[in-house]
Amino acid sequence: MFLSMEHLNKTYSGGKVAVDDFNLEIEKGEFVCFIGTSGSGKTTTMRMINRMLQQTSGTIKLNGKDISDMDPVQLRRKIGYVIQNIGLMPHMTIRQNITIVPKLLKWSQAKMDQRAEEMIKLVELPTEFLDRYPSELSGGQQQRIGVVRALAADQDLILMDEPYGALDPITRESLQDLIKDLQTRLGKTVVFVTHDMDEALTLATKIVVMDGGKIMQVATPDEILRHPANEFVENLIGKDRLIQARPSITTVGQVMLKNVASITPDKLLREALKMMHDRRVDSLLVTDQGGNLKGYLDIEDIDYNFKTATSVGDVMHNDVFYVKSDSLIRDTVERILKRGFKNVPVVDAQHKLVGIVTRAALVDIVYDALWGEPDKTDEREDATAQGGDAK
Repeated sequence: MFLSMEHLNKTYSGGKVAVDDFNLEIEKGEFVCFIGTSGSGKTTTMRMINRMLQQTSGTIKLNGKDISDMDPVQLRRKIGYVIQNIGLMPHMTIRQNITIVPKLLKWSQAKMDQRAEEMIKLVELPTEFLDRYPSELSGGQQQRIGVVRALAADQDLILMDEPYGALDPITRESLQDLIKDLQTRLGKTVVFVTHDMDEALTLATKIVVMDGGKIMQVATPDEILRHPANEFVENLIGKDRLIQARPSITTVGQVMLKNVASITPDKLLREALKMMHDRRVDSLLVTDQGGNLKGYLDIEDIDYNFKTATSVGDVMHNDVFYVKSDSLIRDTVERILKRGFKNVPVVDAQHKLVGIVTRAALVDIVYDALWGEPDKTDEREDATAQGGDAK
Protein backbone atom coordinates (compact mmCIF):
# COMPACT_ATOMS: atom_id res chain seq x y z
CA MET A 1 0.00 0.00 0.00
CA PHE A 2 1.41 3.39 -1.01
CA LEU A 3 -0.10 5.47 1.80
CA SER A 4 -2.07 4.19 4.78
CA MET A 5 -3.53 5.78 7.89
CA GLU A 6 -4.65 3.56 10.76
CA HIS A 7 -6.65 4.68 13.81
CA LEU A 8 -5.37 8.20 13.33
CA ASN A 9 -6.35 10.71 16.02
CA LYS A 10 -5.54 14.35 16.70
CA THR A 11 -6.62 15.95 19.98
CA TYR A 12 -5.60 19.49 20.88
CA SER A 13 -5.01 20.83 24.37
CA GLY A 14 -8.32 21.38 26.10
CA GLY A 15 -9.67 18.13 24.75
CA LYS A 16 -10.83 19.32 21.31
CA VAL A 17 -10.86 16.32 18.98
CA ALA A 18 -9.96 17.35 15.42
CA VAL A 19 -9.54 13.86 13.90
CA ASP A 20 -11.18 10.79 15.38
CA ASP A 21 -10.15 7.21 14.48
CA PHE A 22 -9.37 7.98 10.82
CA ASN A 23 -8.62 4.90 8.68
CA LEU A 24 -7.76 5.08 4.97
CA GLU A 25 -5.66 3.29 2.36
CA ILE A 26 -4.50 5.06 -0.80
CA GLU A 27 -3.08 3.23 -3.78
CA LYS A 28 -0.28 4.68 -5.89
CA GLY A 29 -1.67 6.90 -8.67
CA GLU A 30 -4.99 7.69 -6.99
CA PHE A 31 -6.47 11.18 -6.82
CA VAL A 32 -8.10 11.39 -3.38
CA CYS A 33 -10.22 14.36 -2.30
CA PHE A 34 -10.94 15.13 1.34
CA ILE A 35 -14.16 17.10 1.56
CA GLY A 36 -16.29 18.40 4.39
CA THR A 37 -17.51 21.56 6.06
CA SER A 38 -15.18 23.89 7.99
CA GLY A 39 -13.80 22.14 11.06
CA SER A 40 -14.39 18.65 9.67
CA GLY A 41 -10.70 17.71 10.09
CA LYS A 42 -9.73 17.45 6.44
CA THR A 43 -6.81 19.92 6.53
CA THR A 44 -5.63 18.62 9.91
CA THR A 45 -5.49 15.10 8.46
CA MET A 46 -3.51 16.28 5.43
CA ARG A 47 -1.02 18.20 7.58
CA MET A 48 -0.32 15.07 9.62
CA ILE A 49 0.75 13.26 6.42
CA ASN A 50 3.83 15.47 6.02
CA ARG A 51 4.30 15.91 9.79
CA MET A 52 3.47 19.59 9.82
CA LEU A 53 1.20 18.40 12.63
CA GLN A 54 1.96 15.46 14.88
CA GLN A 55 -0.81 12.92 15.41
CA THR A 56 -1.92 12.20 18.98
CA SER A 57 -2.16 8.49 18.21
CA GLY A 58 -2.36 6.11 15.28
CA THR A 59 0.06 5.45 12.44
CA ILE A 60 0.74 6.85 8.99
CA LYS A 61 2.81 4.72 6.62
CA LEU A 62 4.32 5.83 3.32
CA ASN A 63 5.51 2.96 1.13
CA GLY A 64 5.18 0.70 4.17
CA LYS A 65 7.39 2.88 6.40
CA ASP A 66 6.06 4.62 9.50
CA ILE A 67 6.59 8.35 8.95
CA SER A 68 7.15 8.83 12.70
CA ASP A 69 10.50 7.07 12.19
CA MET A 70 11.51 9.47 9.40
CA ASP A 71 13.26 12.81 9.69
CA PRO A 72 10.44 15.35 9.13
CA VAL A 73 12.57 17.59 6.90
CA GLN A 74 13.62 14.69 4.68
CA LEU A 75 10.02 13.48 4.60
CA ARG A 76 8.71 16.86 3.39
CA ARG A 77 11.29 16.93 0.61
CA LYS A 78 9.76 13.71 -0.68
CA ILE A 79 6.25 15.17 -0.70
CA GLY A 80 5.01 18.01 -2.95
CA TYR A 81 2.81 20.60 -1.25
CA VAL A 82 0.52 23.22 -2.81
CA ILE A 83 -1.47 25.67 -0.67
CA GLN A 84 -4.20 28.22 -1.39
CA ASN A 85 -2.04 31.34 -1.25
CA ILE A 86 0.53 29.62 -3.49
CA GLY A 87 3.51 30.46 -1.26
CA LEU A 88 5.94 31.54 -3.99
CA MET A 89 8.96 33.38 -2.63
CA PRO A 90 8.55 37.00 -3.85
CA HIS A 91 12.29 37.75 -3.79
CA MET A 92 13.11 34.71 -5.96
CA THR A 93 12.71 34.34 -9.71
CA ILE A 94 10.30 31.77 -11.08
CA ARG A 95 13.28 29.55 -11.92
CA GLN A 96 14.49 29.73 -8.32
CA ASN A 97 11.01 29.07 -6.96
CA ILE A 98 10.56 25.97 -9.12
CA THR A 99 13.92 24.52 -8.10
CA ILE A 100 13.77 25.17 -4.34
CA VAL A 101 13.54 21.49 -3.41
CA PRO A 102 15.98 20.23 -6.11
CA LYS A 103 18.49 22.76 -4.75
CA LEU A 104 18.03 21.39 -1.22
CA LEU A 105 18.59 17.93 -2.69
CA LYS A 106 21.88 19.26 -4.14
CA TRP A 107 21.05 18.88 -7.82
CA SER A 108 23.57 20.41 -10.23
CA GLN A 109 22.74 23.83 -11.67
CA ALA A 110 22.51 22.39 -15.18
CA LYS A 111 20.06 19.74 -14.02
CA MET A 112 17.98 22.33 -12.16
CA ASP A 113 17.87 24.64 -15.20
CA GLN A 114 16.77 21.76 -17.40
CA ARG A 115 14.10 20.76 -14.89
CA ALA A 116 12.79 24.33 -14.62
CA GLU A 117 12.38 24.52 -18.41
CA GLU A 118 10.63 21.14 -18.49
CA MET A 119 8.26 22.16 -15.71
CA ILE A 120 7.24 25.54 -17.14
CA LYS A 121 6.58 23.98 -20.55
CA LEU A 122 4.45 21.37 -18.82
CA VAL A 123 2.00 24.11 -17.78
CA GLU A 124 2.20 25.87 -21.15
CA LEU A 125 3.94 29.03 -19.95
CA PRO A 126 6.82 30.61 -21.93
CA THR A 127 10.36 29.86 -20.79
CA GLU A 128 11.14 33.60 -20.57
CA PHE A 129 8.90 33.64 -17.47
CA LEU A 130 11.64 31.73 -15.64
CA ASP A 131 13.61 34.92 -15.08
CA ARG A 132 10.63 36.96 -13.91
CA TYR A 133 9.44 37.42 -10.35
CA PRO A 134 6.07 36.22 -9.00
CA SER A 135 4.64 39.76 -8.89
CA GLU A 136 5.06 39.97 -12.69
CA LEU A 137 2.66 37.02 -13.23
CA SER A 138 -1.11 36.82 -12.92
CA GLY A 139 -2.72 34.88 -10.07
CA GLY A 140 -3.52 31.96 -12.35
CA GLN A 141 0.02 31.89 -13.74
CA GLN A 142 1.45 31.95 -10.22
CA GLN A 143 -0.79 29.03 -9.28
CA ARG A 144 0.52 27.05 -12.25
CA ILE A 145 4.05 27.66 -11.01
CA GLY A 146 2.97 26.51 -7.55
CA VAL A 147 1.74 23.24 -9.05
CA VAL A 148 4.92 22.46 -11.00
CA ARG A 149 7.11 23.49 -8.07
CA ALA A 150 5.45 20.65 -6.15
CA LEU A 151 6.35 18.30 -9.02
CA ALA A 152 9.85 19.59 -9.71
CA ALA A 153 11.74 17.11 -7.53
CA ASP A 154 9.66 14.26 -9.02
CA GLN A 155 7.90 13.48 -5.74
CA ASP A 156 5.37 10.64 -5.98
CA LEU A 157 2.97 12.16 -3.42
CA ILE A 158 1.45 15.63 -3.83
CA LEU A 159 -0.64 17.31 -1.11
CA MET A 160 -2.93 20.14 -2.20
CA ASP A 161 -4.78 22.22 0.40
CA GLU A 162 -7.66 24.10 -1.28
CA PRO A 163 -5.23 25.46 -3.89
CA TYR A 164 -7.85 27.04 -6.15
CA GLY A 165 -10.26 28.46 -3.58
CA ALA A 166 -9.32 32.11 -4.16
CA LEU A 167 -9.41 32.04 -7.97
CA ASP A 168 -12.13 33.12 -10.38
CA PRO A 169 -14.29 30.27 -11.81
CA ILE A 170 -12.75 30.20 -15.31
CA THR A 171 -9.14 30.20 -14.04
CA ARG A 172 -10.13 27.60 -11.47
CA GLU A 173 -11.60 25.27 -14.09
CA SER A 174 -8.49 25.65 -16.24
CA LEU A 175 -6.23 24.71 -13.32
CA GLN A 176 -8.47 21.77 -12.38
CA ASP A 177 -8.02 20.46 -15.92
CA LEU A 178 -4.28 21.06 -15.61
CA ILE A 179 -3.71 19.16 -12.37
CA LYS A 180 -5.93 16.27 -13.43
CA ASP A 181 -4.06 15.98 -16.73
CA LEU A 182 -0.65 16.17 -15.05
CA GLN A 183 -1.65 13.68 -12.37
CA THR A 184 -2.86 11.20 -14.99
CA ARG A 185 0.12 11.62 -17.33
CA LEU A 186 2.79 11.57 -14.63
CA GLY A 187 1.17 8.90 -12.47
CA LYS A 188 1.39 10.95 -9.27
CA THR A 189 -0.65 10.29 -6.14
CA VAL A 190 -2.60 13.37 -5.06
CA VAL A 191 -4.36 14.10 -1.77
CA PHE A 192 -6.52 17.18 -2.34
CA VAL A 193 -8.47 19.11 0.31
CA THR A 194 -11.57 20.99 -0.86
CA HIS A 195 -14.92 22.23 0.43
CA ASP A 196 -16.36 22.25 -3.12
CA MET A 197 -18.26 19.09 -4.05
CA ASP A 198 -18.19 19.93 -7.78
CA GLU A 199 -14.40 20.14 -7.59
CA ALA A 200 -14.19 16.80 -5.79
CA LEU A 201 -16.52 15.12 -8.29
CA THR A 202 -14.49 16.50 -11.19
CA LEU A 203 -11.02 15.59 -9.92
CA ALA A 204 -11.18 12.58 -7.63
CA THR A 205 -10.90 8.89 -8.22
CA LYS A 206 -11.83 8.50 -4.54
CA ILE A 207 -13.71 10.93 -2.28
CA VAL A 208 -13.38 10.97 1.51
CA VAL A 209 -16.32 12.80 3.13
CA MET A 210 -15.55 14.04 6.66
CA ASP A 211 -17.59 15.59 9.46
CA GLY A 212 -16.53 16.30 13.03
CA GLY A 213 -13.17 14.61 12.50
CA LYS A 214 -14.78 11.34 11.40
CA ILE A 215 -15.09 9.67 8.00
CA MET A 216 -18.69 9.67 6.78
CA GLN A 217 -18.05 7.88 3.50
CA VAL A 218 -15.21 6.76 1.24
CA ALA A 219 -16.25 6.02 -2.34
CA THR A 220 -15.77 6.87 -6.01
CA PRO A 221 -17.58 9.96 -7.33
CA ASP A 222 -20.25 7.83 -9.01
CA GLU A 223 -20.83 5.79 -5.85
CA ILE A 224 -21.10 8.97 -3.77
CA LEU A 225 -23.69 10.37 -6.17
CA ARG A 226 -25.73 7.21 -6.50
CA HIS A 227 -25.47 5.90 -2.96
CA PRO A 228 -24.77 8.62 -0.37
CA ALA A 229 -24.11 6.97 2.99
CA ASN A 230 -26.27 9.27 5.12
CA GLU A 231 -28.15 12.56 5.28
CA PHE A 232 -24.96 14.57 5.85
CA VAL A 233 -23.48 13.28 2.58
CA GLU A 234 -26.77 13.91 0.76
CA ASN A 235 -26.82 17.51 1.96
CA LEU A 236 -23.19 18.00 0.98
CA ILE A 237 -23.95 16.74 -2.53
CA GLY A 238 -27.02 18.98 -2.85
CA LYS A 239 -30.28 18.15 -4.52
CA ASP A 240 -29.60 20.50 -7.43
CA ARG A 241 -26.80 18.36 -8.86
CA LEU A 242 -27.60 15.87 -11.57
CA ILE A 243 -27.08 12.51 -9.91
CA GLN A 244 -27.08 10.80 -13.26
CA ALA A 245 -28.00 11.52 -16.82
CA ARG A 246 -28.71 8.52 -18.98
CA PRO A 247 -27.18 5.38 -17.45
CA SER A 248 -26.02 4.30 -20.91
CA ILE A 249 -24.35 7.65 -21.69
CA THR A 250 -21.39 8.48 -19.50
CA THR A 251 -18.72 10.20 -21.63
CA VAL A 252 -18.57 13.13 -24.02
CA GLY A 253 -17.36 10.81 -26.76
CA GLN A 254 -20.72 9.05 -26.73
CA VAL A 255 -22.70 12.19 -27.59
CA MET A 256 -20.26 14.14 -29.79
CA LEU A 257 -20.74 14.70 -33.52
CA LYS A 258 -17.82 13.47 -35.58
CA ASN A 259 -18.33 15.36 -38.83
CA VAL A 260 -16.44 18.52 -37.84
CA ALA A 261 -15.84 21.56 -40.05
CA SER A 262 -12.13 22.33 -39.67
CA ILE A 263 -9.38 24.10 -41.56
CA THR A 264 -5.61 24.57 -41.24
CA PRO A 265 -3.92 27.94 -40.46
CA ASP A 266 -2.20 28.16 -43.86
CA LYS A 267 -5.47 28.23 -45.83
CA LEU A 268 -6.65 31.52 -47.33
CA LEU A 269 -9.56 33.42 -45.81
CA ARG A 270 -11.55 33.03 -49.03
CA GLU A 271 -11.15 29.25 -48.72
CA ALA A 272 -12.44 29.44 -45.14
CA LEU A 273 -15.42 31.51 -46.29
CA LYS A 274 -16.24 29.02 -49.03
CA MET A 275 -16.07 26.15 -46.55
CA MET A 276 -18.44 27.98 -44.19
CA HIS A 277 -20.85 28.57 -47.09
CA ASP A 278 -20.69 24.97 -48.27
CA ARG A 279 -21.08 23.52 -44.77
CA ARG A 280 -23.72 26.07 -43.73
CA VAL A 281 -21.80 27.04 -40.57
CA ASP A 282 -20.66 30.38 -39.16
CA SER A 283 -17.41 29.18 -37.57
CA LEU A 284 -14.59 26.74 -38.21
CA LEU A 285 -12.21 24.93 -35.91
CA VAL A 286 -8.53 25.27 -36.78
CA THR A 287 -6.11 22.33 -36.63
CA ASP A 288 -2.53 21.77 -37.70
CA GLN A 289 -1.61 19.30 -40.42
CA GLY A 290 -1.64 16.50 -37.88
CA GLY A 291 -5.20 17.23 -36.78
CA ASN A 292 -4.26 18.81 -33.45
CA LEU A 293 -6.69 21.50 -32.28
CA LYS A 294 -5.14 24.98 -32.46
CA GLY A 295 -8.04 27.44 -32.33
CA TYR A 296 -11.16 28.66 -34.08
CA LEU A 297 -12.37 31.18 -36.64
CA ASP A 298 -15.72 33.05 -36.81
CA ILE A 299 -17.46 34.62 -39.80
CA GLU A 300 -17.03 37.99 -38.03
CA ASP A 301 -13.26 37.50 -38.12
CA ILE A 302 -13.33 36.99 -41.87
CA ASP A 303 -15.68 39.91 -42.47
CA TYR A 304 -13.62 42.31 -40.37
CA ASN A 305 -10.19 41.26 -41.68
CA PHE A 306 -10.88 40.20 -45.27
CA LYS A 307 -9.15 43.25 -46.80
CA THR A 308 -6.14 43.31 -44.47
CA ALA A 309 -5.34 39.63 -43.82
CA THR A 310 -4.87 36.69 -46.12
CA SER A 311 -4.61 33.46 -44.14
CA VAL A 312 -6.60 31.76 -41.41
CA GLY A 313 -3.56 31.86 -39.14
CA ASP A 314 -3.52 35.66 -39.29
CA VAL A 315 -6.92 36.06 -37.62
CA MET A 316 -7.69 32.80 -35.80
CA HIS A 317 -8.33 32.71 -32.02
CA ASN A 318 -5.92 30.54 -30.05
CA ASP A 319 -7.84 30.51 -26.75
CA VAL A 320 -10.32 27.79 -27.68
CA PHE A 321 -12.33 26.05 -24.94
CA TYR A 322 -12.44 22.27 -25.44
CA VAL A 323 -13.29 19.07 -23.61
CA LYS A 324 -11.80 15.60 -23.84
CA SER A 325 -13.65 12.69 -25.38
CA ASP A 326 -13.26 10.56 -22.25
CA SER A 327 -14.55 13.31 -19.93
CA LEU A 328 -17.59 12.27 -17.94
CA ILE A 329 -20.87 13.87 -18.97
CA ARG A 330 -21.65 14.78 -15.35
CA ASP A 331 -18.40 16.77 -15.19
CA THR A 332 -19.05 18.54 -18.49
CA VAL A 333 -22.71 19.51 -18.79
CA GLU A 334 -22.71 22.45 -16.39
CA ARG A 335 -19.36 23.78 -17.56
CA ILE A 336 -20.56 23.98 -21.17
CA LEU A 337 -24.11 25.17 -20.56
CA LYS A 338 -23.14 28.01 -18.23
CA ARG A 339 -20.65 29.36 -20.80
CA GLY A 340 -23.41 29.65 -23.39
CA PHE A 341 -21.47 28.04 -26.25
CA LYS A 342 -23.51 26.52 -29.09
CA ASN A 343 -20.90 23.80 -29.50
CA VAL A 344 -17.55 22.83 -28.02
CA PRO A 345 -14.69 20.95 -29.73
CA VAL A 346 -13.73 17.53 -28.42
CA VAL A 347 -10.15 16.24 -28.43
CA ASP A 348 -8.60 12.87 -27.66
CA ALA A 349 -5.70 12.15 -25.28
CA GLN A 350 -3.20 13.38 -27.93
CA HIS A 351 -5.12 16.68 -28.35
CA LYS A 352 -6.35 15.69 -31.83
CA LEU A 353 -9.74 17.05 -32.84
CA VAL A 354 -12.23 14.17 -32.91
CA GLY A 355 -15.61 15.90 -32.82
CA ILE A 356 -17.87 18.54 -31.30
CA VAL A 357 -20.46 18.33 -28.56
CA THR A 358 -23.46 20.56 -29.15
CA ARG A 359 -25.47 22.52 -26.64
CA ALA A 360 -28.63 20.87 -28.00
CA ALA A 361 -27.30 17.39 -27.19
CA LEU A 362 -26.54 18.43 -23.61
CA VAL A 363 -29.99 19.98 -23.22
CA ASP A 364 -31.47 16.60 -24.21
CA ILE A 365 -29.38 14.89 -21.54
CA VAL A 366 -30.44 17.36 -18.86
CA TYR A 367 -34.08 16.98 -19.93
CA ASP A 368 -33.93 13.18 -19.69
CA ALA A 369 -32.14 13.38 -16.32
CA LEU A 370 -34.87 15.61 -14.89
CA TRP A 371 -37.97 14.06 -16.48
CA GLY A 372 -36.79 10.62 -17.54
CA GLU A 373 -38.39 8.54 -20.24
CA PRO A 374 -42.02 9.34 -21.14
CA ASP A 375 -44.56 7.35 -19.20
CA LYS A 376 -46.05 4.62 -21.42
CA THR A 377 -49.51 5.19 -19.96
CA ASP A 378 -49.36 8.83 -20.99
CA GLU A 379 -48.27 7.79 -24.49
CA ARG A 380 -51.28 5.47 -24.86
CA GLU A 381 -53.65 8.15 -23.60
CA ASP A 382 -52.19 10.68 -26.04
CA ALA A 383 -52.46 8.24 -28.92
CA THR A 384 -56.08 7.37 -28.08
CA ALA A 385 -57.02 11.06 -27.83
CA GLN A 386 -55.51 11.60 -31.31
CA GLY A 387 -57.34 8.60 -32.74
CA GLY A 388 -54.09 6.69 -33.03
CA ASP A 389 -52.82 3.39 -31.73
CA ALA A 390 -49.85 3.37 -29.38
CA LYS A 391 -47.20 0.73 -30.13
